[in-house]
Amino acid sequence: MMELLNEARKLSMFTAYNANVDAIVYLNGEMIQSLIDEFGAEAVRRKMEEFPRQIEEPIDFVARLVHALKTGKPMEVPLVNEELQGWFDSRFNYDVERIGGQAGIIANLLANLDFRKVIVYTPHLAKRQAEMFVRKPNLFYPVVENGKLVLKHPIEAYRENDPIKVNRIFEFRAGTTFRLGNETITVPYSGRFIVSARFESIRIYTRPELKPFLPEIGLQTDGAILSGYQGIRLRYSDGKDANYYLREAKKDILLLKREKDLKVHLEFASIQNRELRKKVIYNLFPLVDSVGMDEAEIAYVLSALGYSKLAERIFTYNRIEDTVLGGKILIDEMNLEVLQIHTIYYLMYITHADNPLSEEELRKSLELATTLAATRASLGDIKSPEDFERGLSVSYNERGEYVKLRFEEAKRRLRTKEYKIVIIPTRLVKNPVSTVGLGDTISTGAFTSYLALLRRKGAL
Repeated sequence: MMELLNEARKLSMFTAYNANVDAIVYLNGEMIQSLIDEFGAEAVRRKMEEFPRQIEEPIDFVARLVHALKTGKPMEVPLVNEELQGWFDSRFNYDVERIGGQAGIIANLLANLDFRKVIVYTPHLAKRQAEMFVRKPNLFYPVVENGKLVLKHPIEAYRENDPIKVNRIFEFRAGTTFRLGNETITVPYSGRFIVSARFESIRIYTRPELKPFLPEIGLQTDGAILSGYQGIRLRYSDGKDANYYLREAKKDILLLKREKDLKVHLEFASIQNRELRKKVIYNLFPLVDSVGMDEAEIAYVLSALGYSKLAERIFTYNRIEDTVLGGKILIDEMNLEVLQIHTIYYLMYITHADNPLSEEELRKSLELATTLAATRASLGDIKSPEDFERGLSVSYNERGEYVKLRFEEAKRRLRTKEYKIVIIPTRLVKNPVSTVGLGDTISTGAFTSYLALLRRKGAL
């Protein structure tokens, strides 16, 4: 597997658009209890029933947090009230502050793995943000100087007055116990609850002066990983709207691909608003080659495409058969080359039967991805290619055989001849140092090893 990683490291990659500061809190039972006591168990329970889609006041946060803790599922809820930042900062001491946002996490990961060249782009680059990128000679930020594209390290390219986005991440551990009134709750799985800042000042776009140079960036790289579209708002006070930013996003992808058939991966993240979710899916999925998401996100996507019963089944039962069926629908309707689905217990690829890679090669790509994620979960971060060895010592999760059995059943029941579908159990770290960025790490490992295997076959 190390050999495949070394092949992937010969690639040059572009990643955009979202980078931010992740302010992390490691929750314990006492902290959770004091939050519930502050607002009262009954008020928290009522608010949980309302299930607020965004955080406008502190109790919205507490209700959604307790819901996430009860289910043990990772969740992300947008914070739309900028004034609440002060409440969070006065209420919590952050245990760690580090780079966040999919593009930021992926850029540092690729740079630390010593990929040939990593170009990261985010439209906002304040100094505090720039300082969080690793100081590696292979990491660059694109700027335009004297009408030419110049690549600099982010710390040499920051802009004094740029806004900064802070996401607050609440890590929780399985086994943590607290009380909600007369109910005792024990957290079933380790995970995280993300309060993502969604403010007007933060936009997802390419600055006009850089846009003409995207074809040049496309020529200089072997693949692009794009993310952050969940940060787009339906409407802005200056008259712009989601349609405007999605039109620009489409232009960006076409410009990156203009000079060569650059492979583009879109990392999809949960979008609460159904209208916006639909716009992102219909506008961007048909233009990219690869999409990565978790099982909750595939249900959200299917719901937006009109498959509400199937989406409901995935949400309720989490059956592999339904996920396979949903994946087949998605790659057909959106004409994707490859769909990658990551869950806590398994990783899956769905492609069409004419994909240049064999099922065995696709499996190897997923193996690399889960090993990379296990490394990150074990160490908290990946600092060098040598760290990869750590992931190899992590065993596959105890549901591995069950996963394989259910997958074989699903293949027998569904028509799969027109597809290549592979599934592997994940390497699962019992007590992870951190769970932040594991999905991004899986998708990065999968996509880059997929490209390396295509190149090995002369198909890239």
